[in-house]
Amino acid sequence: MKEISNAGLYDPSFEKDSCGVGFVANIKGRKSHQIVSDALTMLERMAHRGACGCEPNTGDGAGILIQIPHEFFNSECSKLGFKLPALGQYGVGLVFFPRDPKVREECRTVLNRQIKKMKMSLLGYRLVPTHHSDLGETALSSEPIMEQVFIKRLDSGTDPEDFERKLFILRKYSTHIITESVKGVDNQFYFSSLSYKTISYKGMLTSLQMRPYFPDLEHEEVVSALAVIHSRFSTNTFPSWQLAHPYRYIAHNGEINTLKGNVNWMNARQSMLKSELFGDDLQKVYPTIAPGGSDSASFDNAVELLFQAGRSLPHVMAMLIPEAWAGNPHMKAEKRAFYEYHASLMEPWDGPAAVAFTDGKWLGATLDRNGLRPARYMVTTSNELILASETGVLPIKPEEVQYKGRLQPGRMLLVNLEEHRIVPDEEIKHMLASRQPYGEWLKENQLTLEQLPPPPRVYGFDPATVLTRQRAFGYSDEDLKMILAPMATNGEEPVG
Repeated sequence: MKEISNAGLYDPSFEKDSCGVGFVANIKGRKSHQIVSDALTMLERMAHRGACGCEPNTGDGAGILIQIPHEFFNSECSKLGFKLPALGQYGVGLVFFPRDPKVREECRTVLNRQIKKMKMSLLGYRLVPTHHSDLGETALSSEPIMEQVFIKRLDSGTDPEDFERKLFILRKYSTHIITESVKGVDNQFYFSSLSYKTISYKGMLTSLQMRPYFPDLEHEEVVSALAVIHSRFSTNTFPSWQLAHPYRYIAHNGEINTLKGNVNWMNARQSMLKSELFGDDLQKVYPTIAPGGSDSASFDNAVELLFQAGRSLPHVMAMLIPEAWAGNPHMKAEKRAFYEYHASLMEPWDGPAAVAFTDGKWLGATLDRNGLRPARYMVTTSNELILASETGVLPIKPEEVQYKGRLQPGRMLLVNLEEHRIVPDEEIKHMLASRQPYGEWLKENQLTLEQLPPPPRVYGFDPATVLTRQRAFGYSDEDLKMILAPMATNGEEPVG
């Protein structure tokens, strides 16, 4: 292979890839199999975005998230001897079970028990058909048994989001119980998704393996008004079946550089968290961030907790990935107050990131405040919205394009599938910023350094004991030279 030479500022040693992410949706909310098929085509055209190991047929991960295909599931479950209630009255989970039959049965027994404890009714299980003849040895060696579990709600008169919250608690708590109590499970039990609105098909696959691996996705009755897809390039964790995207709410292209601090702060807050919606069940969803996850998996954990606690999905995304608001003279005061208030509650999950997100009703994407990941979108004359990490993912004729553009730093692209419209970034941010008097709350409760009383006088200083005291409190020569000296001498940021 001919070596690429340096040209100007370009250096091939810095060349690297990143995940492929995107979605396609019908803005009017019309469900069709074509949406699912188009999404898989998008995924296949992003094969270069994903990665594989030394085996070309073992991928880092690929997946798709769609709305619940009720007609298809109703037909399949009837063949298995149980009927489904109306759409919205049951939840579907795609579960990764261990391959060992005894361990798998014990996992299922524990899960069934927890479903009953949560006052829901188990309808049945369905083995997900998979074709793995083209999988590499590494993917095959860790391939789970995939089953769909169907759970009926018994409190049909309440808010459907209460049912979604119960499914969330069930997923988190049963996973914790099974991981801790079932001998031999070895973290092989996992919910790809559990919801009454959406379902995620994913695995340790390449983009080109998704369509043949999951025959369900080729069925004409598998319809959806939206589909989120992802082709993974694993950067900070090893590839695995569980860490493929999409997760339950997001698909992510990029890196969360502040991950360790984000996770530590989320865990530190657990003792102070309260929620009227969760009540005593809040303890069951701890730890809020599942250990061993990637930056994307951890981010999804934070999203779902804040969302299930009663915030809208756009609100959650604005909290976690805020715009560059500090010192921005062009930002309206109410929006700045919104970001400043939430900065005291949640530190930004920062880094180069393009994130697609959905709860089955809202669908959108947001870009980090520096705009370091690409995201381009297009609206067609047939009311389809297509967003992807690159162009050319679907064969759209020029005359079919209404308009197109790229996502701007810190901005959101949003579709409300219930209102059948794209919601402008300015509208959603104004709606969020005007919900509460954030500016008044800041004036009444925020304490700044300027408001603090003057520091007390320091009486006495003994140079003879300063070294001993520095050692006692853990200071090293490097701390003095690289951190304290630049700050004290020149008022500079530390260089170490």
